[in-house]
Amino acid sequence: MQKKFWFTLPAITGIVVSLFGLAFLVLGGWLATLGGTPWYLIFGAGFFLSGIFIVKRRPAGLWLYLLSFLICVAWSLYEVGLDGWKLMPRLFALAVLGVWCSLPWIVRPVMHTQRRAGTLAGVVYLAAIVLVFWSGWHVTATRFVHHQPVPAAQAAIATDNDNDWQHYGRTRDGQRFSPLTQITPANVSQLQPAWQFHTGDTLRKGEDKAGREFSFEVTPIKVGNTLFICTPHRQVIALDATSGKQRWKFDPKVDTSANEYLACRGVAYSKAVDDSTCPEKIITTTSDARMVALNAQTGEPCASFGNKGYVSLTDHMGQVPPGFHFITSQPMVMEGRIVLGGWIYDNQTTGEPSGVVRAYDVKTGQLSWAWDLGRTPQNAPLKPGEEYTHGTPNGWGTYTADEKLGLIYIPLGNATPDYYGGKRRPFDEKYSSALVALDIHTGEERWHFQTVHHDVWDFDVPVGPTLVDLPGKNGETVPALVQTTKMGKLFLLDRRNGKPLAQVDEKPVPTSPSLPGEHLSPTQPDPVGMPSLAPPNLEETDMWGATPIDQLICRIQFHRYRYQGQYTPPAEGTSIAYPAFDGVMDWYGASVDPQRHLLIANTSYIPFTMELMKHDEAIKQGLMKPWAGWASGQSYPKPKEFAVGPQYGTGWAAVVKPWLTALGAPCSAPPWGKLIAIDLNTRKIAWERPAGTTRNMNIFGTHTNAPLPTGIFMMGGNIITRSGLIFMGATADNYLRAFDEATGHELWKAKLPAGGQATPMTYTGKDGRQYVVIAAGGHGGLGTTSGDALVAYALPKE
Repeated sequence: MQKKFWFTLPAITGIVVSLFGLAFLVLGGWLATLGGTPWYLIFGAGFFLSGIFIVKRRPAGLWLYLLSFLICVAWSLYEVGLDGWKLMPRLFALAVLGVWCSLPWIVRPVMHTQRRAGTLAGVVYLAAIVLVFWSGWHVTATRFVHHQPVPAAQAAIATDNDNDWQHYGRTRDGQRFSPLTQITPANVSQLQPAWQFHTGDTLRKGEDKAGREFSFEVTPIKVGNTLFICTPHRQVIALDATSGKQRWKFDPKVDTSANEYLACRGVAYSKAVDDSTCPEKIITTTSDARMVALNAQTGEPCASFGNKGYVSLTDHMGQVPPGFHFITSQPMVMEGRIVLGGWIYDNQTTGEPSGVVRAYDVKTGQLSWAWDLGRTPQNAPLKPGEEYTHGTPNGWGTYTADEKLGLIYIPLGNATPDYYGGKRRPFDEKYSSALVALDIHTGEERWHFQTVHHDVWDFDVPVGPTLVDLPGKNGETVPALVQTTKMGKLFLLDRRNGKPLAQVDEKPVPTSPSLPGEHLSPTQPDPVGMPSLAPPNLEETDMWGATPIDQLICRIQFHRYRYQGQYTPPAEGTSIAYPAFDGVMDWYGASVDPQRHLLIANTSYIPFTMELMKHDEAIKQGLMKPWAGWASGQSYPKPKEFAVGPQYGTGWAAVVKPWLTALGAPCSAPPWGKLIAIDLNTRKIAWERPAGTTRNMNIFGTHTNAPLPTGIFMMGGNIITRSGLIFMGATADNYLRAFDEATGHELWKAKLPAGGQATPMTYTGKDGRQYVVIAAGGHGGLGTTSGDALVAYALPKE
C-alpha cells in the first residue's frame, strides 16, 4: 500500500515541486554567498515545503505553492518589469507546473473539500502565462523604435552595369545597393519561388563535429546572364541566371579533412581585352591554398595563367600545415590585378604563416607586389631564400576599393595568437585590427587606422569598409567610408587619408588583472561621433535560460566569472567576453543606400566565455598535446576541438565558447538580433527593431521551437534596392525577409529549405523579371539546418 502511495500523481507532483524548491535553496544559497539576489531562498523554501505537503495530501501544499509563486511573480516584476522575454525563464515553467497542480487529479485528493479554490488558483497560473506572452510581444513592439524620419531618396545615382553584380557588394564600393525598382514595397508580398538549384555539395561526416563548421555562405556574382557561385568544398558552378540551370561545374577535388572551417563566400570575375587565350576569368581559391583562374565560358582552368591555371599561395610562407592557410572571401580584381590575403588558422601558435597581402597579374598569374607589414619597405620584393614575415596580422575579410583613388582597403586581424599579446612586435602592435589603404598599382601603404589597440579579444576588422559620398559642411562632396567592427562600433573616415569624419575619442578601459608579460592598452578608440551598436554591459538581471534552474546557474556563473565590460582583460580563469570574436557584426558588414545616405546593419548579441589556463593544465585535461614548435620537425598536433586555442609559444591556452546553459539556451536575455538603420547625415539611428524568431533555435537539440519574436542571432548580410526594400536572410530561423527601408516594417518572408546564413543579391533576368537570390545552406556556428540550395524569388509572370 505504501508503494502505491508514492507512485500516485500527487506524490510524484509533490516530489517534483520539492526538487524545484531544493534546487532554489541550494543554488540560491550559493548565489547569495556570491553577492547575488537572496530571493531564491525565500520562494525556494516555500516550494520545498509545498512539495512535502502535497506528497502528504495536505491542502496547505497547494496554498503554499500559490503563495510562493505569487512571491516569485512580485520579485520578477520588481527585477525586470513587463519584459516578457525576461519573465519567461522566471515564471513560465513554474506557472505550467502550477496549472498541473490545479487539475482535478491533483486537486481532488489534496484539497478535499476546497476543490473550487484549487480551480481558482489555476486561473492565476494561466493569467501568469498570458502575462508572460503578452508582455513578451509588448516589449518586442517597444523595441521597434522610430527615432527620426528616414531621409527621402535623392535623384537616381548613375551607375555602370546596373544589372550586373560582380562583387560581394555588387560593386567595389561594398554598398550592396541595387538600382533595380521592379520589386517594391507595394508588390513585394507577391514574391514567389522562381527556381531552386541544389549544388550537391553537402555536409560530410565529421564536418560539424568538435567545433568544425560547414557553411554555404556564398553571395553569387552575376555577369551577363550567368551566375557564378562556389561551395564549401570549393566547387565552382556557373548557372543560367534566368532559369537556374547549370552551365558548367569545376571541382578541384582537394582533400579538406584538415580544414576546420569549410566556407567560400564568393568568386571574382575579370575581363581582359588584351588576353586572347582566356579573356574572361573566374578567379577562385582552393582549400589547400591555391589560386585558380577558370575560363568563364567553359569552367576549364586557363592554361596561360600560372602553372596550367593554378598559382600556389604558400610560396615563401615557410611551414604551412594542411588547413592552416586558405581564403574564405572573394579576391578583389582591379586595374589588372588580383589582390587577396587569407585566413590563417589563428590562435594556434606564435610564428604562424604570414598575413602578407599579395597582388597577382590577372593575365599571367605572376606576382605584381606583396605588402608584408614586417618588412622595410613593406612592399619590397623578397630576396632569394627569404620568407614573408611570420605571424603578422592577416586580411581575411572581403576587400573594397576606390578605383578613382587607386586605393584598395584591407581589413586586418591580429598577430597570432589572439588572446595573448605579450610577444607581439612593434609592427604587430601598429597594424593589429587596423584598416589599411594600399595603392593598387604598387602595394604601397597610403594610410592606416587602428580600431583596437593591442587587441587580445579577437576583435579583427572582419570586412572591408563600405564607401559612400556624403555632403560636407560647406556643400562639397566628401569621399567617406564606414567601417563596421565586431565591437558594434562604427568608424566614419575620409577614405582619401583615413582621418575621422566623426569624432573618435580614446576611452579608458580596464587593464587589470592580466597575464604575466602582458601590456594592455589603457585606452581604446571610441567613435563617439557615430551611434554605437554595442550592447550595454551585462547585469545579473539580464541572465536568461530555458528554465528557472538554468537561469539561476547562469546567475551564479555571472558572479563567479570575471567581467568588467566590453574590454574585460583576459586573465587566468574564466571571464565573460561580450561582444566576442563572432562580434556584433562579422564578415558580412553593412549596406548603404547612397541616395538616402542610410546605413543598414543587422546585429547579433551573444556573450562568450573565455577560459585561460596554463599549458600544463590544458594538456592534463586532454585539450591539447605537447608540441616543441616549428623547428622541432614534429607535425602540428591539432587541439581537441576548434574552441581550444593552444597558443603554443606563450604558455597559455584559451578555450572560447558561446555562453550557453546545459540545455543550449543563451545565458543572456533577448533581443539576440536587431536590424538597424542609421542616417549618415545626422549620424543618428533612424529606426531599430528586433529581427527574427526562435522558431529554429536549437534548444533541447531540436529545430522546432515556438516562433517567439525575440530577435534572433544572425550570420549574413542584407541588401538594399532603390525601390526602398531591404532583403535579409541571416537569421537563425531559416527565413528570407523583406523590410521597408523607410519604416523597418517586415513586408514579406519566405521559409528557406535550410539556414540562410549568407548575403542575398538581386538582378533582372533575360525574361525581364527581377530576381532575389540567396544561398540556403545553414551555418555550423549557429547550428542552423544544413543544406545545399540556391533559391531565387521573383514576382509572378504576367
